Amino acid sequence: MDATSNVSEARAIATRSPAAGFTMIELLMAVAIVGIVAAIAVPGMMRARMSGNEASAIGTLRTINSAQAAFSASCGGGFYADRLSNLAKAPTGGTSFISPDMAADTTIKDGYVINLAAAATTAASVADACTGAWKPTRAYYVSAVPVQFNATGTRSFATDVRGTIFHASTATAAAPIGDPIASTAMPIQ
Repeated sequence: MDATSNVSEARAIATRSPAAGFTMIELLMAVAIVGIVAAIAVPGMMRARMSGNEASAIGTLRTINSAQAAFSASCGGGFYADRLSNLAKAPTGGTSFISPDMAADTTIKDGYVINLAAAATTAASVADACTGAWKPTRAYYVSAVPVQFNATGTRSFATDVRGTIFHASTATAAAPIGDPIASTAMPIQ
């Protein structure tokens, strides 16, 4: 009985063996299908990520414009902060005008380099701001430029005291000298 059962078990294993696993061709087909799906999905995910980064950069510029308006009304005497680090300082008994993640003068946030600068043609003419021993400025310029163009974003953004956010499909927004927003830049609708 033992010998007979062993022989019949061996026959069952021998007849079952080829159908029990996957052939190399089946595995290659599965890998090819996964590769095709990935090739289709990855560019879409990258576009979605860049779109999210651009939306974040626009939101950051809006936040800075709002913070500048609050600073101007409460501390600046109608003038503006000249750097992000000065805008991040809290007045005595108050809170900061922007969040701590933007307290560095050049901030990298969500794939964009955010930079705030005083417009070169303006001169501060008021006493120290209520947040420290520095003089506010008459005008400012904020730029948001992709860290890696066509990888973290496809557009650069800029704004100034007018509060309008402009975009350009270039790797740089514009230099904060003279007219900081390029004439080719379009306002965001």
